[in-house]
Parts: sequence; structure tokens; C-alpha cells
Amino acid sequence: MKKILLVGNPNVGKSAIFSRLTGVRVVISNFPGSTVEYTKGRSKIFGDVVEVIDIPGTYSSNPNCCAEEVAVKMLDQGDIIVNVVDATNLERNLYLTLELLTRGLPVIVALNIWDETKHRGISIDVKKLEELLGVPVVSTCGLTGEGIREVALKMKNLKPVKRSDISDEERWVEIGNIIKEVQRLHHRHHTFLELLEGWSIRPISGFIIGAFVMVVSFFLVRFIGESIINHLLDPLFNNYWLPVVSSLSSIISKFGFLHYIIIGKLINGGIDFGLSFGLLTTGLYVPIVMVAPYILSFYFVLGLMEDFGYLPRFAVLVDNVMHKLGLHGYAAVGMILGLGCNVAGALSVRLLESRREKFIASTLLSIAVPCMAQIAVIVGLLGARSNKAVMIVFSTLLLLWFIIGYILNKVLKGESIPLMLEIPPYRRPHFGAVVKKLWMRISGFFLTAIPYVLLGVFLVNVSYFFGVIDFFARIFSPVLKNIWGLPSEAISALLVGFIRKDVAVGMLGPMGLTLKQLTVGCVILAIYFPCFATFMVLFRELGFKDMLKAAAIMIFVAITVGGTLNLIL
Repeated sequence: MKKILLVGNPNVGKSAIFSRLTGVRVVISNFPGSTVEYTKGRSKIFGDVVEVIDIPGTYSSNPNCCAEEVAVKMLDQGDIIVNVVDATNLERNLYLTLELLTRGLPVIVALNIWDETKHRGISIDVKKLEELLGVPVVSTCGLTGEGIREVALKMKNLKPVKRSDISDEERWVEIGNIIKEVQRLHHRHHTFLELLEGWSIRPISGFIIGAFVMVVSFFLVRFIGESIINHLLDPLFNNYWLPVVSSLSSIISKFGFLHYIIIGKLINGGIDFGLSFGLLTTGLYVPIVMVAPYILSFYFVLGLMEDFGYLPRFAVLVDNVMHKLGLHGYAAVGMILGLGCNVAGALSVRLLESRREKFIASTLLSIAVPCMAQIAVIVGLLGARSNKAVMIVFSTLLLLWFIIGYILNKVLKGESIPLMLEIPPYRRPHFGAVVKKLWMRISGFFLTAIPYVLLGVFLVNVSYFFGVIDFFARIFSPVLKNIWGLPSEAISALLVGFIRKDVAVGMLGPMGLTLKQLTVGCVILAIYFPCFATFMVLFRELGFKDMLKAAAIMIFVAITVGGTLNLIL
């Protein structure tokens, strides 16, 4: 089976072309480094099944980071190279193109992001470029699919090309000559987006824009989420699902254990979706009604920021602050991704170069960056009783993020590596791409969240029924009661928290906790340990020893901060 490699600089749209060629669902974003491992898929071209591989972006065949090392190693495994080039940055991209032409493999150049050239006053003579390079050149747009079929057609009867290797200086001279021959720039006035690009990274205007983006994003997420809950899902559950489970409850009421597991407890003689805690009541209500709307709205807003190109500018903006924590600005992008899902944030850790940076980022992510599902439940539980309590929880996590990062930066040997990040231009988000990413992410949430929620509810109910929870509650009661001021029943939430943190926070609701206890409990569950999926990713990235150290820090901080809040509040 032939192997087709998609090769190019970071952030040139390789993943978009990969998705078009193979149909494999991949998340496409307008910031560099979104692909950190190679992705494989299959396609049928001229009746033959071929393997298409999207490898991490690299600027040259001399790697400068771990992602580029993966890319360079993969170059020897391909039969055909599709060199994806950013048509709006032709001069920079051609360096890698000329290097690839020395490897003796069949090469096609895909001039991607072609739709942006006309907006930027760039004119490229594709036929002349094809003549000078000696390989097929196709103008493409990965988001819309323009030129993808022609790329596939060019693969037929494609012959190897072997150029002699030259020095770096000679290569740059050749690039300059090519640019003079094929590219023309037309005078035009700066657009508003181009002016905004500059304002976004200047110290004063940048922080004003950054604060505005974060505030608007937060309120937009909350507005969309609450609108879906109040006007769609809550009425659907109460008007249509409640009669169904109520009828089922009356049928199986004589079977104590079965009713306890499936329906849960009857509150004041009836079913309460938030408190009954059965598989078909709270088990479905929490992920579908309480959590999913906020997940959907967050990923919609995140998709807009990704495709617009704001995240790299945010990374540059906070670079100086991140250095105080032993990291560089790009780690901020991982933290933002972690707000959506800690697993995504944990995966971004591999983009950091040193073990020191990976350890600091992983520890901060696990302790002080709750995922959107957890945030949604915290806001839902506490927000109904006190906005001040919500502020206490998130202010505590933000303060911990700074303090722990600062301490780790001082204690751990070494220095953070300077930020080397390409800033892409602002681009108008493609609605179809945003919706596609949203669907992939929200469907992934339902496929993983609901089974975990149901599993968690089932295990807790069985444990309660047979007294297992009471056994653990007696063992940990000194910490729960004397240090944190929580009832012994809270142990069930801690145990489930390792499966799904959002479910664990939701379990605090039916316990009848005071506002103070609920606030302390939410903070502890955010801090004490990552969910199982995040834990496994971090374990792979950090190794056993570093993960053990990070876990010890999490537990120590949870005990200390929980006890401190119990005394202060």
C-alpha cells in the first residue's frame, strides 16, 4: 500500500487537506502546533487504496523541537509527498519545498489557503511556479475542498524528482529568484482585521482586547448554555421524560434494589431529576441537561477563537506572565484547551520542550484548570445560591495557579525556553468548519460522558446499598469532618471524581450541604486529582516518577486549601 505524506510548515492547513482526502474527522484550528503526532487515514485513488499520513509541521529537515523530529523521521517512510504550502507566505514555505525536492521522491505542491491571497493583494503565477520547481503545483483550499480532486488526479503517473543539494545561502538566493518570477503584490489599504492583528499583541491594547474577549466569551457561553437549558432541555425532560420514569417507578416500586438503582430516591413522594440519583433520572439529567449545553456553547466559542486566530496572540500576550511560572506563552493555549477538556490540555503538554515545563504545566492543569463540564456543574450548583460562592471557587483556583507555578519555578532546576511561535493572520472563521468541529467535540462528549456518568451513578448506588460508602466514610472521616468540615457522605463524590469530576461535583447537590460546605467541596474536587482519562494521558507524558510527584502535590494542596477555606469561610 502506497503511503502519501502531507508535509509542510506548521499551520498551513495539512489537517484540513487530510480530512478532505480521507474523510477522517480531525479538529482543524488556526494556530500552529495543533498536530503534535502523525495521523493516519485511508483513501481510494484510481481504484487503489492508499494510506495518507498527516505529519506534524516543520520548517526544515533540521528539527528544532520534538514535533519536528517526528516529522523528519516520517519523511523516509513515504512514497509520495504532498507538500502543503501557505500561499500567503510563499517565500518562507519554499525553503522546505526545495529541501523536499532533494530527497528523490514524487512531490506535489498544494498551494493552500488560496482563498486568502486575493484578500491580501497577492497574485501567484501557478504555471510558472510549476515550471521552476519541476513538480505539479495545485491551488487548494482545505476548508472548502477547492483543488483537492486535482491533487488526487496529479498523483497518477507521478514521477520522482531529484535535485542536487545546495547550501542554505544558495537555497535562499533561489527562493528569492522564484518569488520575483511568480509573485506580484498589489497595493491596497490595511483592512480592519490587519489593524486588529497589531492591536492584539501590544501591551496596553492587547490586554484590553484580551480581557474583552475573555469576558464576552464567558457571558456568551453562559447565555447560550442557560438558554438551551431553560427553553429546550429542561421543559423536554419535565414534560416528556418525567411521565415515563414516573410510570416506571410505580411499576418497579416493590423491587427495592432495582428501584434504587434505576429511579433512585423519591423526593417528597416524587422524582427530582437533580436529587433522586437514579440511572434514568439524575444519571441522564446531569450530562444531558446540566452539562452538555455549556460544553456545546464553550466549544462553539473556542472554535471561533481557534479559526479566527486569536489563541496564538493570547499566548504572546501572556508570555511574560507565564515565564514567572516556569513556562512560556504557548502553555497558555494548552490551559485554554484544558478549560474545554482536561484531556485536550494534557495532550498539548507534549508541545513543551523540557521535562521541567511539562511537569509544571501538567501539575497546574490538574490542580487549577477545571474542565467545562466541571465548571458547568459548579456554576449550576453554586450560582443558584450565591454568585459570591462561584467567585470564591474560581478566584481560589486562579490564585493557586499563580502560587504553585511560582513555587515550582523557583524550586525546580532549569529555565523556561523562550517562546518561538508563528502568529497566523486573522481569518474569518469558516462556518462549516466551526460546525464540523463542534459536532465532533460534542458527539465525543456524549460518547464518553454519558457512559461514565451512568457507571458512576451505578457504582455509587450499589456502594451505598451495600454499605461500602459508609466503610470508606469511617476511614476518611478525620479528614472529611475535622479538616474540611464535610459530612462523611462526601466520600462518594471523591471516589467518583476519579472517573468523572463533573459527576462528582453534581453528587454534592443531593447531600443537603450548606453553602460553605458546597463551596469547599467544589474547590477540593477541582484540586485533588485529575479524572481517569487525563491521568492516563499525563502518566504517558510524564512517566511514573513525575506523575507520582504531581499526584502528591495535588493531594497535599487539596488537604491544605480545603482546610484553610473551612477555617476562613
